[in-house]
Amino acid sequence: MSQALFEREANGRHQAESAGTTPAEHVHPEVVDAMRELGIDLADRTPKLLTREAAEHADVVVTMGCGDECPYIPGKRYLDWNLEDPKGKPLDQVRRTRDEIAARVRALVAELDGRQQQLL
Repeated sequence: MSQALFEREANGRHQAESAGTTPAEHVHPEVVDAMRELGIDLADRTPKLLTREAAEHADVVVTMGCGDECPYIPGKRYLDWNLEDPKGKPLDQVRRTRDEIAARVRALVAELDGRQQQLL
């Protein structure tokens, strides 16, 4: 959800990759349904494993409760978004998580846009 919401909000100004410490084989159906309500189709996306190499390429690493399992890269900026895992939850709970992620993504993109403007 976070990558797709970020891509929509950033509209090509910034890039995102999503990965997890214990990725599933597919995006959970309840997540697919909640995102489809926003016109975002995740049915063909495949969860990926979070690696040290992926974290090294990021300017900001956003974690969602992975704790010590997340690779730590000194000097990287980390944000921990402590959110409920939507797996197996009723659609109304998944919507709340989706909407919370969307709000955080909007704030992050706005911050990144501001930093980009300062560099120009």
